[in-house]
Amino acid sequence: MDSVNFLGIRLDARDVVRTSTFWADLLGWTLKERADGAVAVIPNNPTSYPLAVRAASAPKNGQNRIHFDLTSMSSEDMQQLISRAHVLGAADVDIGQSSNEPHRVLADPEGNEFCVIPPESTFLANTGAIGAINCDGSQAVGYFWSDALGWPLVWDRDQETAIQSPAGGSKITWSGPPLMPREGRDRLRFELSTSGSMSAAIARLTALGAHVANESSSTEGILHDPDGNEFHLLAMQHME
Repeated sequence: MDSVNFLGIRLDARDVVRTSTFWADLLGWTLKERADGAVAVIPNNPTSYPLAVRAASAPKNGQNRIHFDLTSMSSEDMQQLISRAHVLGAADVDIGQSSNEPHRVLADPEGNEFCVIPPESTFLANTGAIGAINCDGSQAVGYFWSDALGWPLVWDRDQETAIQSPAGGSKITWSGPPLMPREGRDRLRFELSTSGSMSAAIARLTALGAHVANESSSTEGILHDPDGNEFHLLAMQHME
């Protein structure tokens, strides 16, 4: 069986330098240019997933369907993280959250939303700086990704789902219905990799319910999951 691996998150940006630097400085990660031209924000631990920031001319349109939930170790650590984000150019944003919710909602300099989660969150304990990759999505799409990646479900209740690698690290969560409206191309998208046959890996994903986009090539597959979310499948030999 040709397996696929979760590589990380692709993030479109109008200003690649500012966006990649913001996330590297906020998380304490490092920057490295990839062979395909993306600027990678590299984690400082083996169970976190890099960000691949790529140039895109289109401005952000509407609320993102994927955002990061950042963890904190204490109330003081949470406030320091929020303050550091503000200094780096983040802003507080209102996406409809109530004033008594314990987490804080901010956006990076290009408006990409993220949350800072208080230390009391046991669900995100021991997951790393990015505790969750928080996605809008159906229960069915959570099942799809569990099968596609071979990751077990760690939450499946009231049509909300979450998966996590057996090695630990960030959880990927889906919030269930109602789903958000789709407003143009998603700025944050999953990146997968395969070291085997691209065609075989794509065939496996489509058998599970994915659909191939017309833009796919021999080195990069562009697909959509059962909810219509675009994602990328990269041949690892072309990333080195």
